[in-house]
Amino acid sequence: MFTLVPVNFFRPEAARQALAEVAVLNDGDRVEFTEIPAFSAVLVYSVSGDANAAPEILYVLQDLPSCTEYNKLLCSWKHGELSLAIAQGKSLLLANSYPAPDFVTAQYFIFLAMKSLQLNPEVTTIRFRHSLTPEQEMALYRYFKAVECL
Repeated sequence: MFTLVPVNFFRPEAARQALAEVAVLNDGDRVEFTEIPAFSAVLVYSVSGDANAAPEILYVLQDLPSCTEYNKLLCSWKHGELSLAIAQGKSLLLANSYPAPDFVTAQYFIFLAMKSLQLNPEVTTIRFRHSLTPEQEMALYRYFKAVECL
């Protein structure tokens, strides 16, 4: 669970409350936060139990500015979850995670996000933070200008 808060509105002492307004927190959940300077935002997220791992969206947001084109689309699909961030220039348009137990479902959410933002896949390069199988790459090449893995 996570939320993005504009840096100008973020107060560290209110981080738990900010996340609780958009997600259900358990009593044992720790709330952490990391500033994302490229987008003037703070990612507020929960960590359950003994886990120390930040959500994958943090790494997607941190890597997104390395995309050189004006339309930036960076994904990560791990453990049945698609983490997706889209920006135009320096403006972050979308950062979200979706349940995606298979690659077809991940593609569905990618295309849904593109359509909702009225972005044309034919002129967009899609990037993944990890390698894809040749079949997955070919499935994406049918729609996108290019497919890259960081």
